[in-house]
Amino acid sequence: MGKNIIIDGVEYVPKGSETSVPAKSLKGKKYVIVRTYSAGVFAGYLERKEGQNVILLQARRLWYWKGANSLSELSQEGVAFPGDCKFPCEVPEIELDQVIEVLPCTEKARLSILNTPIWKQ
Repeated sequence: MGKNIIIDGVEYVPKGSETSVPAKSLKGKKYVIVRTYSAGVFAGYLERKEGQNVILLQARRLWYWKGANSLSELSQEGVAFPGDCKFPCEVPEIELDQVIEVLPCTEKARLSILNTPIWKQ
């Protein structure tokens, strides 16, 4: 996670990485932050959106962040203090209902979220 490389437009994932989603299937997909009514906030690659239902690939729950004042800022600037954030591991796919906000991320924000250490207790 966060150590993928792109060669000639193809994204490669390190052997043994936590995701089981083939990197090739992410090509052309937007990296977004999604806020739901009751499940919280997630970041990942948008697979599909239908009404208030969203499917994300390589998704992380954004449980707590430091260094961004809002989700809007987080989607544009990323986090300023990645070591103080609580972003658990990625899941290969998640279906989210009651989505109330979808924010496209800049490349800077995407890399910031991907490179934030996995939070464990």
